[in-house]
Amino acid sequence: MNRYEGEHVELFPHMSVGVMGSAGGKLAPEVLKRLYELGGEIGRRGHVLINGACPGLPHEAAKGAKAAGGTVIGISPALNLRQHVEEYKSPTRGYDAIIFTGSGLMGREIENIRSCDVVILAGGRSGTLGEFAIAYDEGKVIGVLEGTGGITEHLRDIIGMVKKETGSEVVYGADPADLMDKLEKIYWRRLHPQYAALMETNNPDGVVEA
Repeated sequence: MNRYEGEHVELFPHMSVGVMGSAGGKLAPEVLKRLYELGGEIGRRGHVLINGACPGLPHEAAKGAKAAGGTVIGISPALNLRQHVEEYKSPTRGYDAIIFTGSGLMGREIENIRSCDVVILAGGRSGTLGEFAIAYDEGKVIGVLEGTGGITEHLRDIIGMVKKETGSEVVYGADPADLMDKLEKIYWRRLHPQYAALMETNNPDGVVEA
């Protein structure tokens, strides 16, 4: 037996769940409530919530996750905290850490998506569409919170028009708990075995260069 075999459960990070969606525009109170509930589900289940450190729907999810005792990481478009709050008018409350990319709103989307095991989309405008395109093209596991309006109402049609197999798995659900159940099943079936195999053959503490 490899000396890391059987220990892998605690040797790599918790499941990370990205929440992407409208940062502005008309945000209905019932949709904001659903995002708060979604964040609560993520936090209660012990996952890490990742978002763009922006206001609107992603921040409602962040608040819900934090209220449930979860960990929240924001991937900011800003170069530093001053730019984050003064130029981008973005939130700080509820975040355990904010990663400052200095990449701007569009540029930071790549880091945002690649940092997530699964990505959940809610509502959304052009920025959310860009995040979906990155996630889909890179074969990510994607959840769509239905009934939240915006671009998410058209993703089935967009996927049908694209006609491109990327390996991405897309699931839909209007209930946050049900959607998380679906995403967790895919994670344990598809991603966790890959991670476990890596931990059985690689040193989880890394290797110091000689």
